[in-house]
Amino acid sequence: MSIGLFGGTFNPIHLGHIAVIAYVKSAFNLDTIYIVPSAIPPHKTSESLACANDRFEMVKQAVAPFSGLIPSDVELKREGKSFSIDTIKHFKGVVNDTTQLYFIMGSDAFFDIQTWKNSVDIFRLTHIIVMHRAGDCRSLKDVESFLKTEVSSNYEISESDSCVKYKNVKLDGSIKKQDFKSVYICEVPKINISSTLIREKIKRNESIKELVPEVVEAILYKKKLYL
Repeated sequence: MSIGLFGGTFNPIHLGHIAVIAYVKSAFNLDTIYIVPSAIPPHKTSESLACANDRFEMVKQAVAPFSGLIPSDVELKREGKSFSIDTIKHFKGVVNDTTQLYFIMGSDAFFDIQTWKNSVDIFRLTHIIVMHRAGDCRSLKDVESFLKTEVSSNYEISESDSCVKYKNVKLDGSIKKQDFKSVYICEVPKINISSTLIREKIKRNESIKELVPEVVEAILYKKKLYL
């Protein structure tokens, strides 16, 4: 079984989020992707941030029609800031040993991951899928260079698998157990939708019908969010 984890503020969730999540799920043949809204994002300010319960409800309603996309409130139940390493450890603790875990993230976040809490442990616990959008000039070689600098010099590109793998190290004639997981690049469609754009349109009383699912639009207006 293979499981993906896709976190974010989802402030609010929009059709672009859903499109890239569905694309990654198909491209990597993942059985399930858990959508994990953060309660208190450590790298973002709280300005214009809807309450966690409202954001979770929008995620829950938005992904309900899609098989294999499951909302998770694990970060909402945890006190304090929402750190990815804690979420990854949670899922590692509840899946069986044969389950392959993939942490899904954008390329900008990936190349800033050294600023995250216990970032090196993330590479030990889970494979990573880096979503690469059209126009991003960073390549698999850039991922390899970053990993060699920030994580381990034993990472190297595996062209056959289109990923960067950790190279097993021989010690005294034996093979050392693999310490780090692989990092993959996924070329995802470029969709010109952002949560910031949606919030700005709501403030200007402009239509957001083409940007969010109808159920999300209904929640936004019913609760008067982002006005």
